[in-house]
Amino acid sequence: VQLQASGGGLVQAGGSLRLSCVASGRAFSYSFMGWFRQFPGTERQFLGAIDWSSPNIYYGDSVEGRFTIFKDNAKNSIYLDMNRLEPEDTAVYFCAADYRFGSFWSPRFWGQGTLVTVSS
Repeated sequence: VQLQASGGGLVQAGGSLRLSCVASGRAFSYSFMGWFRQFPGTERQFLGAIDWSSPNIYYGDSVEGRFTIFKDNAKNSIYLDMNRLEPEDTAVYFCAADYRFGSFWSPRFWGQGTLVTVSS
């Protein structure tokens, strides 16, 4: 499974940004896809995950309603819409995938990460 994330960049506080992640490879291997972010010197933080076979979307506690995850089955892609961005959202954002999902999700497949910088 290969995951290619894109869409990071520099945005002003209060602005919005959309990240994209396209998956390729064995479809069953990425039954669940999601987003994490990582601040310098910390572990990756779960933002949310989506189930390809159902409308279920699971959000992490840190999302606070500002972030939305959605999918495009035809493009094998998921997206992370981020609104009302704050400087504290500055991080490297990763997409990830696995064939299963659960508490303390630790997916096996990772994209390369895309840097989001929010200026004050």
